[in-house]
Amino acid sequence: MEWIRGKEIGRGSFATIYTAKPTSPSSYLPLLVAVKASESGYSDSLKNEKQVLDQIGSCPQIIRCFGADHSVENGEKFYNLVLEYASGGTLADELQRNGGRLPEFDVQRHTKSVLRGLEFIHAKGFVHCDLKLQNVLVFGDGAAKIADFGLAKKAGESDNKVEVRGTPLYMAPESVNDNEYESCSDVWALGCLVAEMASGKPVWDHNPGVNMFKLLMRIGGDELPQIPEELSEDGKDFVSKCFVKDPRQRWTAEMLLEHAFVSGDDHTVPSEEKAQLSASPRGPFDFPDWVSVASTEISPQFVDWSGKNLDSEFDWSSRKSFVPAADRLRQLATEEKPNWSFSEDWVTIM
Repeated sequence: MEWIRGKEIGRGSFATIYTAKPTSPSSYLPLLVAVKASESGYSDSLKNEKQVLDQIGSCPQIIRCFGADHSVENGEKFYNLVLEYASGGTLADELQRNGGRLPEFDVQRHTKSVLRGLEFIHAKGFVHCDLKLQNVLVFGDGAAKIADFGLAKKAGESDNKVEVRGTPLYMAPESVNDNEYESCSDVWALGCLVAEMASGKPVWDHNPGVNMFKLLMRIGGDELPQIPEELSEDGKDFVSKCFVKDPRQRWTAEMLLEHAFVSGDDHTVPSEEKAQLSASPRGPFDFPDWVSVASTEISPQFVDWSGKNLDSEFDWSSRKSFVPAADRLRQLATEEKPNWSFSEDWVTIM
């Protein structure tokens, strides 16, 4: 596998991430990939990530790994992991692009993707151990995938070492108190992730440089994280199922996929828009009074060619015209050709 290193796009404790292009066309490599590189002496987490991803296998909600290799640069030997490139960055970047928090529709959509990934990971007998906004990648089509398996482990495996796996703000009480890192710990971290997407801030209020021991005492104690008021009742109930102190009573990823917060259709249409959709007409007189928009009134300045939908940022109400049914039928009887290209009340049949 040969590739050309591009620009740096991320940096962690032991690895740096770059864009890269394969030197020759390949049937299994995209035109652009991400390469996570680490000095060989500090590459244990990268090697663990490669091993875990190989054992887990392919899942649409988990980052793809295309392989690994070694390179020598300026006399230093590096271990390189070749991964999918996510043009949207991380969920943390997504929050920043949206003013610090996400609308509930997007929270539901991303939560369902992460849940499907977690269910797959847990079914394969692994625990991620470091689920957080920065470890969920966003792709150009809006898909979210779990990444960074450097701390992942086999479920049920433990040793006598006292260790801190993951990020303290996302750690579960049993991880703090009993050094336990199992699938239920990932579910607690998921609750932290969902709450942060909705509110734009971590569930544990803290200041930079806060005493970490005091924070861990709060997590391991009787206090429960704050559930954001920004969430709907379904959303609050979903998060409460993640924030159960007793890991044996905490809902699993499989159970949470059946929760009302994420169990609907694949959230391709916001709920407020779904409410406006009507059944497909069965005859010429079954059409409701639609709201039409002339195609010439759509300005190209509201089209983001990167694929982002900017409709929500523009008030279309001033461009709408209401036509009574009788007048519409008279228009249809004339020689003037109607514009069928735009109607909010059409329902797409797949």
